[in-house]
Amino acid sequence: MDIVIPLFDRFEPLDAIGPYEILAYVPGATVKFVTVEPGLVQDVLGSLPVHVPTRYSDVERCDVLLVPGGGSFQTMVNDPAFLDWVRRIHAGTRFTTSVCTGSLVLGAAGLLNGLTATTHWDASSDLESYGAVYTPERVVRHDRVITSAGVSSGIDMAVRLAALLTDDVTAQAIQLYTEYDPQPPFGTGSAAKAPAEVLERARTLG
Repeated sequence: MDIVIPLFDRFEPLDAIGPYEILAYVPGATVKFVTVEPGLVQDVLGSLPVHVPTRYSDVERCDVLLVPGGGSFQTMVNDPAFLDWVRRIHAGTRFTTSVCTGSLVLGAAGLLNGLTATTHWDASSDLESYGAVYTPERVVRHDRVITSAGVSSGIDMAVRLAALLTDDVTAQAIQLYTEYDPQPPFGTGSAAKAPAEVLERARTLG
């Protein structure tokens, strides 16, 4: 089972590493990171360069395509060759998925036309510009297309995806092994719950 995660400069670390941590435990799965040219890819926060040895163009098929977001989405949506590759890969996947603004890449590739989908709360209008209908749910599935909201929601999506790829018991075992049992200290993890001053401060962080 081949799982492919494209990384471009300025990717959001948890968008990629959170799902990777979960999906790498799926029995029989191999997770591969790909990029434009082999070498270091820099995250959006600036301190986590990742060496990626494989060109995305060298990958002709995979079982799961997972597109992370972050500032890297701007490069991806403006790269016609990459969007063509996404469409080709999607034609043969079991699941095509995204985290955060990675859904804008799926939208730019024409994979979300007329579908409800999710993304980071601050990118909802951008998502709808690609023909999708935004919903604030953390994970949205339409057959083999799955989108997840901002950053940490990619872990929720990956656990759900692990169940689809294997079974509920295996997914629950992975969740237990990684001790994924969120107990956040504040109830401000969504735009709907956050007071105005928190929302305003959050907009300065991206």
